[in-house]
Amino acid sequence: MADRPHQIQVRPHHRYDGGLKTRQDGPSPSKVLAVMALLPLGGTLLCLAGITLVGTLIGLAVTTPLFIICSPVLIPAAIAAGLAVAGILTSGAFGLTGLSWLTRVVNYLRGVGASVPQQLDEAKRRMQDVAVQMGEKTKEVGEAIQKKAQEAGK
Repeated sequence: MADRPHQIQVRPHHRYDGGLKTRQDGPSPSKVLAVMALLPLGGTLLCLAGITLVGTLIGLAVTTPLFIICSPVLIPAAIAAGLAVAGILTSGAFGLTGLSWLTRVVNYLRGVGASVPQQLDEAKRRMQDVAVQMGEKTKEVGEAIQKKAQEAGK
């Protein structure tokens, strides 16, 4: 019996994906319900997209000849409208600037403008006073810190 050949058993090859795999003959019921719910919705939206595209193309086909026929009128009209709007805005800006300068001149002639240099001088004096006060306060704080450092060093 030692000369008897070995028997080899052939088994079908199963692939292991690392997890438990259950045998399914078809899609799960939840997938079937999802497809049944989303298919009509997706189809409806696709139809609406197609209708919108066709409507846009028809509108473009109808209006393009009108734009080509009327373009000698439309382009100069658009340029004229743009220049008119720019002119009105520029006129308004110049008017407001002129009005503000006239108001300033009238206030200066009345004497209100004469007080502006006095206000500037008073503001300068206040700033100098604040600077002096801040200098004194800084000096006091510095002396207090130096005093505490000397006490801590002893």
